[in-house]
Parts: sequence; structure tokens; C-alpha cells
Amino acid sequence: MPPVAASATVAAAPDDGRAGGAGYGRALALLATLFFMWGFITVINNTLLPHLRAVFDLNYTQTTLIESVWFIAYFVASIPSAKLIEKIGYKMSMVTGLLIMAAGALGMMVAASIPSYGVTLVMLFVIASGITLLQVAANPYVAVVGPAETASSRLTLVQALNSAGTMLAPLFGAYLILGRSKSGTAVAGTVLTPAERLADAHSVILPYGLVAAVLVVLAVVIARYPLPAMGSATSRMAREERKHHSLWSHRNLVFGIPAIFIYLIAEIGVANLFVNFVSQGDIANLTHEEAGRYLTFLWGGMMVGRFAGGAIMQKVRAETVLALAAVGAFVVMMITVLTHGPVAMWALILVGLFHSIMFPTIFTLGIKGLGPLTEEASGLLIMAIAGGALVVVQGKLADAFGLQTSFLLTAACELYIIFYALWGAKTKTTD
Repeated sequence: MPPVAASATVAAAPDDGRAGGAGYGRALALLATLFFMWGFITVINNTLLPHLRAVFDLNYTQTTLIESVWFIAYFVASIPSAKLIEKIGYKMSMVTGLLIMAAGALGMMVAASIPSYGVTLVMLFVIASGITLLQVAANPYVAVVGPAETASSRLTLVQALNSAGTMLAPLFGAYLILGRSKSGTAVAGTVLTPAERLADAHSVILPYGLVAAVLVVLAVVIARYPLPAMGSATSRMAREERKHHSLWSHRNLVFGIPAIFIYLIAEIGVANLFVNFVSQGDIANLTHEEAGRYLTFLWGGMMVGRFAGGAIMQKVRAETVLALAAVGAFVVMMITVLTHGPVAMWALILVGLFHSIMFPTIFTLGIKGLGPLTEEASGLLIMAIAGGALVVVQGKLADAFGLQTSFLLTAACELYIIFYALWGAKTKTTD
């Protein structure tokens, strides 16, 4: 993990003055658009998946494989991304990441024109690889584009804008993808003719063309904007100091890595199967377009929960808040599995509120008390995002036992988060 660690270490470097002054607010605003965009593009998948399921007549395993490919990119591309940053710098890496994403979006237009399930998988992998590079490159800048004492506030702000992107994306996808396709506007169970499948496939061309255009514009703006350069002296010093410490003697990190991994299985499984679930006749009996609009409530709940959770954790221990959120998530997931109609739908929507604080809280608890090991620990926790790739396991469960029953996997994930909050997150070492 050294390349990832090196990039994280640089993020902790003190401001050398080049990022200071009145201009840092504009730089932060520009960087915040990147967080918004990768949140937006990631969540478009939630409406894209039911669309592709209908176009290519996929089972749930094949449908969730699409998202698995997306998260495999986080694991595959993270270390190469860090190495690229060492060669071309952070600013040009951001530009490169945006252009890679734009290339993938253009490739999605090609995949829709053919249409081809295999090409779609490849192009989504390309987009996700670009997002991985963008995240590895952009996160350090948030820590240096202003005073060090307000770094946490800036990180919270860009995370909120990331949530805004995830909240708006379902509306975009529902209107431009599901709303313009036969499968998106028909009732559940409608069988499409070959001509209708082809027409539906073409409905992806316009939205991804718009996304590609925005990404290219952002790349040009960032390439021309005078963002501060960052040195490597702090990275070398920290790396030398860390040689005398062990990551694996810290229980909060050892159990925190699987906590992130497992949490991503839960979050991505809910989001990706939401539209198909609430469209079922015994749940809400909605068209995919209508269900896509309700998905906005799921992501909106996550945004609201982050603001509320941040305020609550100023007075209540993070471990306690995490445990209560995990208990709440387990309860609503069991309601989702055991009930029908609007009750099951709204229970699934509510899990977004309980999931909201989980990732940032687990991440913070995972690096707590690690001192000079914080950078490597952060790298490992980021790599654990690849857990989202295992959403294909829920797809297999849905095919074998039914979509509603498959959410028992999500409930099981919440149990591990409860364990982590109550015991695994303690900072006592394992020595």
C-alpha cells in the first residue's frame, strides 16, 4: 500500500501559503464540484441497472455484476492512480481522471448504440477507474486549500455536496433514462419486443453525452486554474517514522477495515436493487421511472442524516451514535424483509437515514489513535470500498430465494456494524 499511503501523507502536509489568501475559497468551490460529480455519476447506476436489466434481459446476478465491476475498479486502480500522481502531479491527475471518466461516458454511448452488455461493463469500469484517480488526487487538496484549523469543516462540506450529487442523480436518471424508455414507463413484468429493447438501449445516449460534456468542461477549467502545488518532504519524513510501528496491533483498524468492506455491501445492495424492489406488485407496484423518483428520498435521507449526525456527535460519543444507527438499520431491514406494500418500501427508504453516518464514522474510528500510522490506515480503509463489488452475492441470493429475502444479507451486515461500534472500535491494541 505504499503509493496510496504516500498520497495520503501529502494530504496532511501543512499549508505552505500557496493555497492561502482570499483565493482558497474559489479553489475549494471548484474542488467541491468534483465530489458532486463523482457522487452523481456513481448513483446514476442505481437507475441504470434496472434499465439494463430490461434491455439485456438480465437476471439479478448479471445485474449486480455491473455494480461489482464498478467497485472492482476501486481495488484495481487505486495503486496505479497513486503512482501516476507521483509522476504527473495532483492537478494533472485530476484532469486525467476527468478525461478518463469522459472517455468512459462516450464509450457508454457506443455500448448503447450497438447495444452490448460486455462493452457496457468495460465502459463502466473505465468510468469507475477515472473516479478512483480523481478521489486519490482530489482529497489531499481539500486539506490544503485553506487554514489547517478548518480542514475538518471543509471535508464535511464537500462530503455534503457529494451527497447532494447522489440525491439529484436519481431524478436525472429517472427522467432521462427510465422516463424515456418503454421498460421504465411500463408496469412490472411487461415483456419487451426486440425493437423496444433497441429503442430503450438508445435512451442512454443523451444522458451520457451530457455527462461527458460536463466532465470535459470541468477538465479544461481545472487545467487552467492555478491550484497550489504540493511537495513531498513531509511524506518522506513520515514514512521514515512509521517504520517503527505496526498497523496490525490496533484493534480499531483491524476490525474497521472489514467494517467498511461490509458496510459497502449493505449500502450498494440497497441502492442498486431499490428500483426493482419497490416496482414489485406486492410492494408499491410502481413503474421504474416512478420508483427512480423515490430513490431520491433514500439518498436525501443520507444527506440529512450526515448533517444531523455531525451535530449529534458533538455531544454524544461516535461509537454510541454508530451503534444506534446500526440497530435502527437492522430493524428497518427486517421490516423490509417481513412486510409488504408501502410499509416495506418506506422501511427500505429509511435505511438511508441510518446508513448516512456509517462510512465517515467507521473511517474516523478506524484511524483513531494511530498517530504516524494514520496515512497507511487511511489507505487500507479506502481500499476496503471495494466491498461494494460483493453486491453480486445479493444478486445470487435474489435469484435463488427472491429479491425481498435477499435483504437479509443487508440485515446481517448491520449486525457486524453493531459489533464494531460496541467492541471492535475500541482503541486498545491487540498486543
